[in-house]
Amino acid sequence: MPDTAMSAPTDASTIRILLADDHALVRRGVRLILDQQPDLEVVAEAGDGAEAIELARTRDVDLAVLDIAMPRLTGLQAARELAAVRPGLRILMLTMHDNEQYFFQALKAGASGYVLKSVADRDLVAACRAAMRDEPFLYPGAVTALIRNYLDRARHGQEDPDQILTPREEEVLKLVAEGHSSKEIADLLFISIKTVQRHRANLLQKLGLRDRLDLTRYAIRAGLIEP
Repeated sequence: MPDTAMSAPTDASTIRILLADDHALVRRGVRLILDQQPDLEVVAEAGDGAEAIELARTRDVDLAVLDIAMPRLTGLQAARELAAVRPGLRILMLTMHDNEQYFFQALKAGASGYVLKSVADRDLVAACRAAMRDEPFLYPGAVTALIRNYLDRARHGQEDPDQILTPREEEVLKLVAEGHSSKEIADLLFISIKTVQRHRANLLQKLGLRDRLDLTRYAIRAGLIEP
């Protein structure tokens, strides 16, 4: 279980950060970068998206820094939930993926910044401060190409593939692909087993798939789980 203990009360100007990543070594490194700054402090840590949501509900935090690829709930799924339950909470995505699809999903999920892990030591501190000023932060060199591509798709009326599934269906898909039973999924998402089974049937129908193995393969291609 990740260390989630909060430190002593901080100065009012200090940005209190919730850090979520499923790798303890990554969390340790990122925490070192942030805690070295006088105005930044990591006050809570989570090992997956679901735990990040639980902590955000109970801890006094200003900013959530979320890895994209995490078990149970991804950073993107957690960002959508956090944007709904904690509207004032700023959100940054921290990822190893220089990926256009993830970038646009992050913006739609409510994130105000997208930082690559490979340059976190250079960009993350500036991204945290920008987020608290309600300013977007994108990794250098990506903005022009990403916006041009997005506008080109919009002009041609192309729909994003991730709009095929509802957020809840995506959550169920991820958990099914991770091998959870219907009862386990119902417990994790606070819904009934019948509702889980209905979502699963809808997923198979929408995606034209046959079974759990097909769903798992689709989840890997969609970036919901790692192969």
